Amino acid sequence: MKIYYYLMLFVCFINTSIVQAQTSYPQNYFRNPLNIPMQLAANFGAVRTNHFHMGLDLRTNSQENLPVLAAADGYVSRIKVERYGFGNAVYITHPNGYTTVYAHLNKYFSKLDEYVKEKQYKDEKWEQDITFQPGQFPVEKGQRVALSGNTGGSAGPHLHFEIRDTKTEECLNPLLFGFAIPDNIAPIISGLYWYDRRFSTYEPGANGVAVKKAGNVYTSNLVQVNSPEISFAIKAVDKANQGFNLGIYNAELLMDGKLIYSFKIDKIHYDDTRYINGCIDYTKFIRDKMGIQHLADLPGMKLQNYSFPNLTGIIKLQDENVHSIEIVLKDVKGNTSRLTTKLQLNKTSDKISSTAKTIMANEAKTITTENAEIAFSKNAMYDAVNFNAYEKPDANQNAVSNSIILQSPYIPVQDEYILRIKPNRKLTNTEKDKAVILLDYGSDNTVVKVKWSGDWAEGKFNRLGTAKLLIDNNLPSVSSGWTEGALVNNSSLLLKGTSKIGDIVSFRAELDGKWLRFARVKDNFVYTFDERCPKGTGSHTLKVTTANTAGNANTQTFTFQR
Repeated sequence: MKIYYYLMLFVCFINTSIVQAQTSYPQNYFRNPLNIPMQLAANFGAVRTNHFHMGLDLRTNSQENLPVLAAADGYVSRIKVERYGFGNAVYITHPNGYTTVYAHLNKYFSKLDEYVKEKQYKDEKWEQDITFQPGQFPVEKGQRVALSGNTGGSAGPHLHFEIRDTKTEECLNPLLFGFAIPDNIAPIISGLYWYDRRFSTYEPGANGVAVKKAGNVYTSNLVQVNSPEISFAIKAVDKANQGFNLGIYNAELLMDGKLIYSFKIDKIHYDDTRYINGCIDYTKFIRDKMGIQHLADLPGMKLQNYSFPNLTGIIKLQDENVHSIEIVLKDVKGNTSRLTTKLQLNKTSDKISSTAKTIMANEAKTITTENAEIAFSKNAMYDAVNFNAYEKPDANQNAVSNSIILQSPYIPVQDEYILRIKPNRKLTNTEKDKAVILLDYGSDNTVVKVKWSGDWAEGKFNRLGTAKLLIDNNLPSVSSGWTEGALVNNSSLLLKGTSKIGDIVSFRAELDGKWLRFARVKDNFVYTFDERCPKGTGSHTLKVTTANTAGNANTQTFTFQR
């Protein structure tokens, strides 16, 4: 009996140790990657368009070129150079099983910067994604590895900092690693919403409830609902003594004292980050710029390690009694806010009905119009949608199809769907070669080059909106900021890119017949003068060749003196 008792104690100890190992992280192992106090402009898990924010945005006092330091001993295992996204980024792998990432950089440290530059000239390609062996670029904790900047998808000078599990490449919440960031402010709640869950959160949509505050306790009037099956959502932000609106770390929903839903944002993989669209009221976020997070699962939301297992958050009211509701929000430091209210089922209204064009979550379906097919995979929808697809004439002179209205931009899709459009007239082979599909989703558009399947033009998209088939014979171009043949004394050359339809997808510059490294900055191209074109070298010829989404190519020649 004693042996059994001690064996059980040992098993419990091992299980507890495993759980602790999986949920605890080394404290104070990583240092602040800047020489100024850590101040947050964004935290891990904050709501972004089509993704969670996957690290910390550290303020650099609105300055660029601050020293960026290795957070711990390790080696540079990877760098990226890209137009959007991270811009210039450094990845450092550490011996304790973690990798840190530093993004939106202006410049790498000298030896690394020179290596990358040589690789770019060897490949004749500016964008790079290079991996390294442990012995190539070892670094010590506190060593300068780069200068901060505003490159890539950055909207202002800052440092984006991540901590990842080296093996799984999951992004981990850096605030769980013990960084000294003062925070004594509890999350701030500004709205409560409920949804009829008999059909979908999208129809009829959010029902707002006014919230009142007294200290860190929030209340609302009695929430009377007209559906026996509902869920809640919360509009809230965290402040962390910084003044910026940060994302909520942990939320719990209790009904009559019993926990019925909980989410916590500890780790997310980039492969899963788009599932944010199933965690928020996407319609409110895109249309009204409001961040409202569901306190319940949507049937097509498959994000791992987010919500507590077996707690759906769906409330099924069996009576018309008054029930108590409590919502608890916490940040990483444990600062807590509570919202308490009462819930009662009122007279039940009619539910939304399905139609022939209803797409359910976890269901593959193809929707057709007279001249279009929209094929969705089983992973496309987070919740049920009575899909509305129709056509109308398009006045665009380049259009060779009707406009195809695909529901609205306010309904999200998880993965790419296939859109096929039949042109409204017979196209020549030359026209087919210059055909693109443009999808307009209000705030922007996406243009893809067509693949042909017989007389059907095909493209893949991951947003909804209004689509049309276009013939693009327009040439892309760049314009210079100097007069032809002029003496250029600036530190750089700037070329502004233009493509009437789609994007400039290819750019090549040659200086006096040799490839020249231009960086892509949004729609512009920048060359910073170096040994390839020093002062006092006289007249130079710059030949630039660009190509757009449709494949139209244009070569332009510029001259200047140096």
